[in-house]
Amino acid sequence: MTVGVGACLRNRGKKVAPFKKGPDYIDPAWLEMATGQPCYNLDLFLMEREGVSSSFCTRVQRHDGALIEGNRGLFDGMNREGSFSTAELAKLLRAPVILIADCSMATRTVAATVLGCQHFDPELAIRGVILNRIGGKRHEFIVRSAIEDHCGVPVLGAVPKIRDGIFPQRHMGLVPPREYAEAARAVDEAAAVVERYLDVDRLWEIAERAPAVHFNDIKSTEELSVCPSSSQPRIGFIRDSAFWFYYSDNLEALTASGASLVECSALNDRVLPPVDALYIGGGFPETHAAALAANIGFRKSLRDAVEMGLPVYAECGGLMYLGNELVVGEKIFPMAGVFPLRFVIEGSPQGHGYTILEVDKPNPYFPIGEILHGHEFHYSHIPNGEEETGDFAFNVTRGQGIRGRRDGLCHKNVLATYSHIHAAGTKGWAGALLKQAVSYKFLSEQKKEAPVIADIAGTSERGFAPGPISLN
Repeated sequence: MTVGVGACLRNRGKKVAPFKKGPDYIDPAWLEMATGQPCYNLDLFLMEREGVSSSFCTRVQRHDGALIEGNRGLFDGMNREGSFSTAELAKLLRAPVILIADCSMATRTVAATVLGCQHFDPELAIRGVILNRIGGKRHEFIVRSAIEDHCGVPVLGAVPKIRDGIFPQRHMGLVPPREYAEAARAVDEAAAVVERYLDVDRLWEIAERAPAVHFNDIKSTEELSVCPSSSQPRIGFIRDSAFWFYYSDNLEALTASGASLVECSALNDRVLPPVDALYIGGGFPETHAAALAANIGFRKSLRDAVEMGLPVYAECGGLMYLGNELVVGEKIFPMAGVFPLRFVIEGSPQGHGYTILEVDKPNPYFPIGEILHGHEFHYSHIPNGEEETGDFAFNVTRGQGIRGRRDGLCHKNVLATYSHIHAAGTKGWAGALLKQAVSYKFLSEQKKEAPVIADIAGTSERGFAPGPISLN
């Protein structure tokens, strides 16, 4: 529904800033495709309230409006107070709420549900209802009449049951648009459904009447920068069909800190390009395992760079890629080999939900004692009996982690974790990665400029001993 509304408004010439409530990468990709604008995540668990307000106000500038897709039920969240729910986000941003009501096998009960939402939190601005999975004209008439008579909010449309799904499903969600050849057609069909069955003009009028949101502490990129341009390091990030789970805020935080971002591909590049640090996000390495394994040059160059001290931060799929092997079904695929670990893909999630991590061991990026809020969603695990090489930096107080309530596997200047973090809520992360990159860049340049020293055996090497870099 949200994809259809976004595409429909775009077709009408509206420049709409899309947002996704909660931790998600795939839904934002669809919203970006629908609206033609970058999609950002808003999450009251991953980010502080001020960070949510700041991000929202920054992104909606120079747009005609904003479209926020909620998640789960309106009041659902990880605690009994619903502190991190869609409802709390809407109240923070003073945003009008449009309920999508599943009308399957129900008539007047739908009105009771809407009325219950209104009374459950009277501060919430519920401004309209969309009826979904309507069985016919009579069904629609009864539900619509009951809502408008008893709830006092308009019904903005009624969408019938659509038996042939136009969006393919996988892993408890949608297939990413970049992996779906008919993605553009799916967006067009969603827009056509919205145009046909919803009162889009009235929906836009509700948006135009939304009260203004002001946030007076928005920092510019120049204010955030911590690195002089003369020593600007190159931070690489792998983005291809296997690895593309990156929050836009995370990449922008690295740029704002002073880094020059270098995009590369573990599928198509023969070797890792010259970089001073590397960020490997999540994705679906299991669906591209054969191609990742076949690119021997990239895997070897990455492993060699790690042994030379290259700073690397890896999340979820990135962690799996840094292992020794990836097992998918009956097949075993070699990976980068930074950690001598075997990751096995299972048929059900091995970790799913928000995470809370306590940093209790030395590592390249976070001080001991820091508490990190993140999220995990992975189908892989390390089988029992596997030996880890490296140290775990995190104690997992919520979530599964890698093993035994531990996460954050370290080796030299690598830190790899199943948890994804959001830069707006983990404000020291970008600066820490940048500082490691600056240090690596400096030592690499010193190595190139150092005189060649001959040893007794007649071999020679430069006056530099590569190894772990630690900045406090």
